[in-house]
Amino acid sequence: MRLSVTGRSAAAAVIAAAALLTTSAISTAATGSTGTSAPPRAAAPDIPVANVKAHLSQFQSIASANGGNRSHGSAGYKASIDYIKGKLDAAGFTTTVQQFTTSGRVGYNLIADWPGGDANQIVMAGSHLDSVSRGAGINDNASGSAAVLETALAVSREQYKPTKHLRFAWWGAEELGLIGSSNYVRGLPSAERTKIKSYLNFDMIGSPNPGYFVYDDDPTIERTFKAYYSGLNVSTEPDREGDGRSDHAPFKNAGVPVGGIFSGASTAKSSAQAQKWGGTAGQAFDRCYHASCDTTANINNTAIDRNSDAVAYAVWGLSS
Repeated sequence: MRLSVTGRSAAAAVIAAAALLTTSAISTAATGSTGTSAPPRAAAPDIPVANVKAHLSQFQSIASANGGNRSHGSAGYKASIDYIKGKLDAAGFTTTVQQFTTSGRVGYNLIADWPGGDANQIVMAGSHLDSVSRGAGINDNASGSAAVLETALAVSREQYKPTKHLRFAWWGAEELGLIGSSNYVRGLPSAERTKIKSYLNFDMIGSPNPGYFVYDDDPTIERTFKAYYSGLNVSTEPDREGDGRSDHAPFKNAGVPVGGIFSGASTAKSSAQAQKWGGTAGQAFDRCYHASCDTTANINNTAIDRNSDAVAYAVWGLSS
């Protein structure tokens, strides 16, 4: 997540858990308008946290072998792109690497499309892949990148056949001002932008002193995420600290419905939040935000497990 200019604080208001939506992510039979019963719809699979953490370890190893970071224009960033692309190509995705130049260095976006689904109705999930130059960027944002990758691989393992078309993305140069995602959105003809019915963003979802924040942009996407957390008896709050500071912003500005989740950055957890979620009051959600200590030791296992499953829940629920 890019640095805040204004230093906005996280919201303190608590949102009561929303009533469960009847979405296609829930494996119950639906009743059609004619009164006949439709076949049960597939539930989102559990995303193995061990798989997500294995990706995090790979990103850590890549950073360690390339000057300690995976920042824009670095060998570590290019190796990160290559790692994800190799996994997706082997899993049957159609991948596209987009190249751009900013700050005198070459950057890359990776786009992966799953075959099938209505090409006029696209559900897209994305995360930024670059770190800052000071560290490996494992929570910010290998955490979101690994969860999106493992969700895409689950789509392949399940041979999921969504009603809508699925697209996944990993963005470059987010830390320099949302450059990669902005270039992508700007390069889409208006007719192509209108085909994207949901863009889901995942930036910092494994914070060591975590909160559970849901973007309050598009109501349908927001309700979908809140339904998932309600099923875990985990209450959520609207995201204020990260609002407008990650790759959903260019999509939102272009009129695309957006949503996402966030586990907190440099803002301190309040006493009320610590009582609700556990952890340490008065301490930042992520004390290693944009620092060299943002390593694999900087991940909360419960948060990354829950939030990775939330990625899949939303992808399945919004694409059926």
